Amino acid sequence: MSVAEADSLAHLEDRIHRAVELVAQLRAERDAAIAERDAARNGAGAALSEMQKLRDEVEEMRGERKQVRTRIEKLLGQMDQLSAS
Repeated sequence: MSVAEADSLAHLEDRIHRAVELVAQLRAERDAAIAERDAARNGAGAALSEMQKLRDEVEEMRGERKQVRTRIEKLLGQMDQLSAS
């Protein structure tokens, strides 16, 4: 094997080694990006679930407030009747 062939082979080995390292790095970055995306989706799903829960609570409280208002208005009406008598 001549010196030129040996240098050419060494150069090729070096390029292959760098390509393998680059592929490994890109795979790791891809895996990290996928994990980050999945975590974001899970966080978004939890946030949506919590938001729906809060909406339900607000609607329930509005219903309760309406009932309380009705009862207070009824009591005030009865008090007005007493004071008018």
